Amino acid sequence: MKRVLPLVFILAFSAPAVAQTVDSQGAKQLSDNLARYFGKQAFEKGVLKVSVEGDAYKIAVDVKALVSALPEQKPFKIDLAPYALMVKPRSDGFWDVTSDFSHTMSFEFNGPEGPQSMQVSVKDGKGSAVYDPNLAAFTSGASSMAGMTMTSREAKQQADVTAGAGTATIAATKSANGGVDFKATQKVSSFVETIKMDDPNSGMNFPVTLKTPELSVDANGKGVRTKPLLDLLAFAVANEDEAKLKANQAELKSLLLAALPVWERIDGNYSFKDFEVESPVGKFAAKQFSTAFAMDGISPNGRVDYAIKASGLTIPQQALPAWSVALLPTDIDLNFGGANID
Repeated sequence: MKRVLPLVFILAFSAPAVAQTVDSQGAKQLSDNLARYFGKQAFEKGVLKVSVEGDAYKIAVDVKALVSALPEQKPFKIDLAPYALMVKPRSDGFWDVTSDFSHTMSFEFNGPEGPQSMQVSVKDGKGSAVYDPNLAAFTSGASSMAGMTMTSREAKQQADVTAGAGTATIAATKSANGGVDFKATQKVSSFVETIKMDDPNSGMNFPVTLKTPELSVDANGKGVRTKPLLDLLAFAVANEDEAKLKANQAELKSLLLAALPVWERIDGNYSFKDFEVESPVGKFAAKQFSTAFAMDGISPNGRVDYAIKASGLTIPQQALPAWSVALLPTDIDLNFGGANID
């Protein structure tokens, strides 16, 4: 899902403010505005389509049409039903955005080390949000799912993931120094991932299973330059030709400067409750385990911070000398990073 959702956000970010009346003229205007960020060929090839559905616009994304538009020697194939966003203009200039992402997707790719494949299935996935065209951001939003499964196969590794019910929220406000301040949260229950390694060259052949009854993610951003980033995307689409790109270097420089520092600060935290790792040498566990990351935007004196914390830590004793058991830590708190990074 983390690979699919960015596309959804871009589509929503790209939705322009049009007249409140939902009609074929408004659908054409919405299509023309989206073409600034995805190109006219996306509509000509059927990858994107805007239509009127009652009192809202339906933005459909057909990934299979995108694959079909590639040259004959296709490096991969994908099976995914068209994804749709319903967007409805409001009287206050905002947009109501809803989606149903209850989908099953399969993906196959022939890589240098052999075939690779992935299947993802999301059950009862729904989301709704309010989008502000002036901020190019969701002022509020929430989504939920009943569960998901994912399988991934490679020549030397395979992974199986299952998860139970999950929820997510997002909110954004105008930043005092320009851009957008946002906060996003996500919670997933009953998360299990089993990874099997089988590499004859290295001799690695073992399974590892990660479990947690609750996985949560918290992310915050300050001063994210959403609109200038969209302007850069539109510039890239309009200047795909190398000659045009060289001729418009001054405009590109101006757009790049407007997008700096991209964001002032972004930080995120992954937290696992009653975390377990089952391996051939035994079970590793922690009552609470978390990893955190924070990073300044582009700056001559930026800062990057990392943190790893664990409490109620247990380690398989059979893998250690008997005399060292009493010395094993039960809590870990590691903090490291760098400052004054140009």
